[in-house]
Amino acid sequence: MSVGVSGATVTEVAHRHHVTRQQIYTWRSELKKKGLLSPSTNAVFIPVDMSGVQTEQYGDQPDRSGMIELRLPRGRSLCFDSGVNASVLTRLIRAVEAA
Repeated sequence: MSVGVSGATVTEVAHRHHVTRQQIYTWRSELKKKGLLSPSTNAVFIPVDMSGVQTEQYGDQPDRSGMIELRLPRGRSLCFDSGVNASVLTRLIRAVEAA
């Protein structure tokens, strides 16, 4: 179900996919700004099944005291652990700047 299809509202779509209405509005706005969605096009969001994704348990999370926040141009930022590999960090920065 997507917004506008069969009369579905943003609230209904957000509730069904366990996201907030604001997330949907933000995603649509960002896609339009990047030229990936024309203002007149109705966005279609496809649900993603995350049930097979393994996540860290609360007790397994690393100590966040070594976290670093790097602020990049255009208001973007990256948060990473102080032990991150330099080449991985370089690739992440390049990917974020290119997005």
